[in-house]
Amino acid sequence: MKIAIISDTHDNLTTLEKAVLWMNKNGIEEIIHCGDICSSYTLEQLAKKFPGKIHVVFGNVDGDVFSISQHKAMGDLPNVILYGEIGELELGGVKIAFAHSPKIAKALAASGKYNIVFYGHTHRPWEETINLTRLINPGNLSNLLYKASFAAYDFSTGKLELKTLAQL
Repeated sequence: MKIAIISDTHDNLTTLEKAVLWMNKNGIEEIIHCGDICSSYTLEQLAKKFPGKIHVVFGNVDGDVFSISQHKAMGDLPNVILYGEIGELELGGVKIAFAHSPKIAKALAASGKYNIVFYGHTHRPWEETINLTRLINPGNLSNLLYKASFAAYDFSTGKLELKTLAQL
């Protein structure tokens, strides 16, 4: 199983579409979004163009949380799972947590309950290990502050790859 981890889209549909096109061509089955999608329209576009499950936490500039939640409640986003501030799931036997805030993500990693914790907010791709937990920021898809990037994780190999949109 392969997943993609994205964050900080900030309504940049051009970079989002380019990333999703790569994901669909490369066997990505699910997406984890670490917050700052911004608008319900952007999430709708992602849900239309990506057929797999999309796991979403909210970020600090998701000003349209009510609209996003309302669309989900009305059944408009059947492949989207909303978690609030912290998401937890197990995929391929790997325990995963994800959040937008680096502070929350570091606390989740320090708990020792997870194999991997993903986060966003800083827009900067980053990886470190805390208490034997991989703590990973996939960068951003907004192309703000740092080049647009996302991560792809292959559960069969345990390999994590950073993808910059300039490479695609």
